[in-house]
Amino acid sequence: MRKQALVLWTILCGVATLCAQNKQLLYDFYEIPQSLLLNPGVKTPYKWHSGVPLLSAFSFQAGSSGITVSDLFANDGIDFTTKFRNQVINGLNKNDEFGGSGQIELFNIGFRSANRPRDYYSFGMYGEGFISQFWPEDLAVLAFEGNADNLNRRFSLNHIAAQGEAVNVFHFGINRKLNNRWTVGARAKLYSSVFEFKSANNEGYFVTTRGQNNILRNTLVADVTMRTSGVQEIIDILEEDSGTTQADLANLLLRRSFLGGNLGIGFDIGFTHSFGRNSFITASLLDVGFIYHTNAIKNYTLQGAAFNEGVEIVLPEDLTNFNTEIWQELVDDFEAQVPFDTNEDSYITLRPITLNASFRHNFGEPRPRTKNCECSTKVVSRAENLDYVNAVGGQLFMINRVRGPQAALTAFYQRRLGNTLAFKTTYTVDKFSFSNVGLGLNLQAGPVNFYLLADNLLGYTNIPNSHYASLQFGFNIISWNGN
Repeated sequence: MRKQALVLWTILCGVATLCAQNKQLLYDFYEIPQSLLLNPGVKTPYKWHSGVPLLSAFSFQAGSSGITVSDLFANDGIDFTTKFRNQVINGLNKNDEFGGSGQIELFNIGFRSANRPRDYYSFGMYGEGFISQFWPEDLAVLAFEGNADNLNRRFSLNHIAAQGEAVNVFHFGINRKLNNRWTVGARAKLYSSVFEFKSANNEGYFVTTRGQNNILRNTLVADVTMRTSGVQEIIDILEEDSGTTQADLANLLLRRSFLGGNLGIGFDIGFTHSFGRNSFITASLLDVGFIYHTNAIKNYTLQGAAFNEGVEIVLPEDLTNFNTEIWQELVDDFEAQVPFDTNEDSYITLRPITLNASFRHNFGEPRPRTKNCECSTKVVSRAENLDYVNAVGGQLFMINRVRGPQAALTAFYQRRLGNTLAFKTTYTVDKFSFSNVGLGLNLQAGPVNFYLLADNLLGYTNIPNSHYASLQFGFNIISWNGN
């Protein structure tokens, strides 16, 4: 139990994704500085901002596309084995996914250039991570039903697909307002990988057919690879189970987070373009880059082909010679034909590229408040930096995963209430849910900014029956343009 807790703690520390999971509530909510991380070309109505260290941005997401806790453990009088067979073995397919992601921001600072007031610079550091496991449909059926009743069925090894990582990201971005219609931006990133594992694009099959010398003939053709970096170091520490395990693990995570792991580079780009008076389109491309894994590597491979007809016995002669050595010879024969090997070869992984795009239409004129003093100076309100009272629109999200691109579509409505409160509500359709309603609140109390964003609110009424959950919150200090 202690080891399980440490593994979870390890993941969360590095997760402190792909976060490249969908953040439709935060995207283009430009009163929140963290929206710059989703689109470096978003509007920037700030003079400067500073996130509260370790509290400026925290997000967590988890989901399963094909099954819920309630499907298996609901008190409905149905036997668990029956539910498992119907809901899992016969109900899931190779595209069903189980996973989660998270992100924690260590610091985030931005400021407007005094010499080039159209430029806004931002930099910071955050940790993120994710785990994505696709259901191995064929192998699950083979394990549950066996091969005797599945003659001539090819059980595909391509159904093995999983990926996970924890990475620390150092970033620096420039946001530039070209004119009243165009705002563009770019962000450079330096990645320090804490750990990673990935198994994708596997090939091969297992099939049982009628044999000649025996009743059944088994055939295995395999080309399966699992690449890992940093994972073995964590396993070694956990297996020690000493009094210093937790301290050793923390030291390892810190070292690998701060440029002691495998390194990589990447970039983000984005823009906001207005056409007409109140209509806007935005787009961004995130995490275009790679990580080069050169240390703490352990890769696993299963490659080759094997054919056998079980244990061949000639009656009655072999009855007196039958012993366990015959079974061992069979196992050794399989291992010789399909070797299971490990290596420490370096490799490159591409980052999970993310695409965001949106259309937005504002309506309801903002009413800026001004205050005149006796010296005829005017204090410019924050409202003059914002161009909406109401906004509606749609957003497209796409991310590259081990089984190809995943997409989500969102419709949103956004409303600003004076200079203090703004909210955004969304309806999203993706592989996890067709009824994902989200709500985000942004509160500005003087220079202090606080935001809270939650997805799939309908699922909170019955969490065991929910496919998806997401939460984001953070604190910032903001100085607005003109203040």
